[in-house]
Amino acid sequence: MRRREFILVLGGAAAWPLAARAQQQARLPSVGVLLPYSTERDFRAQANWLPFKQRLQELGWIEGRNIRFEYRLTGENAESIRVAAKELVATAPDVIVPFTNLEVPAVLQATQTIPVVFVLVSDPLGSGFVDSLARPGRNITGFQNFETEMGGKWLQLLTEIAPAVRRVGFIYNQNIAANVELMHAAEAASRSSGKTVTAIDLQKAVDIEPAFTNFSRESGGGVIVGPNPFNADNHEKIITLAARLQLPAIYPYRYFAQNGGLVSYGFDQVEELRGAAVYVHRILRGEKPANLPVQAPTKYELVINLKAASALGLDLSPQLQQRADEVIE
Repeated sequence: MRRREFILVLGGAAAWPLAARAQQQARLPSVGVLLPYSTERDFRAQANWLPFKQRLQELGWIEGRNIRFEYRLTGENAESIRVAAKELVATAPDVIVPFTNLEVPAVLQATQTIPVVFVLVSDPLGSGFVDSLARPGRNITGFQNFETEMGGKWLQLLTEIAPAVRRVGFIYNQNIAANVELMHAAEAASRSSGKTVTAIDLQKAVDIEPAFTNFSRESGGGVIVGPNPFNADNHEKIITLAARLQLPAIYPYRYFAQNGGLVSYGFDQVEELRGAAVYVHRILRGEKPANLPVQAPTKYELVINLKAASALGLDLSPQLQQRADEVIE
């Protein structure tokens, strides 16, 4: 979509005359933003962008006054992402901010010089985005979301919530290296727990229902839903199927539980997005991304949906509920 349309949806610059705006923006520092959503109406586009932009405003960067933004909404298609990244680089921004693992490779392919601050990215070291977490090197740094060992923690939590689960389907995208590592971490943790983990690669919407149905044919099943844009795009369908097929499921993002999923356990996205804005601020002030360490989450949130638990016949202990950051009645 065009940049102006996106600005109007997300609350951009005031509507001062276009000629004056264009003249002033031509002299402003700019930030290129690559978002893996197909439309500005996707609630995640606003939820992920607004905390980042608000923190920049708190740091003194006001759109149209002393900074401008170049936005690209790409969806999840690899070719669309590649084209959008090249277009963004051609605008010569001072910093590029790619959201999620899908966007980073295309940006790094398009530029080796423009500073890059990634956000909502899993396992940036294992994915080859950085040389090390402490000193990322090259032109890139950023904020990771799920550390690899989270795969084992999800398995442990699912077992605690639903002790009868013996078989766990890990819903992931085999083309995302970080998803693969999270799945392997769950597999490793299962060896000492007596559970079995089955990798379920999903990349097409038409495959979701058959995959869930096939997995549910044996008793004792539960599901871990990995963090990737496809699973997020199809969260309503995934939640509905898990409930209908009586599969206890653990999800990576809070909105899964808020929309009817059993439980979510994941990082504080607002905290991470605000941190990324601080890194952009520091780079615009002259610091080098290679010298800014990759940041891991400092806060994780557990959200429990008691209505979903009741529908699955699960009796969650008061102790578990007390540990939760949010309990949905």
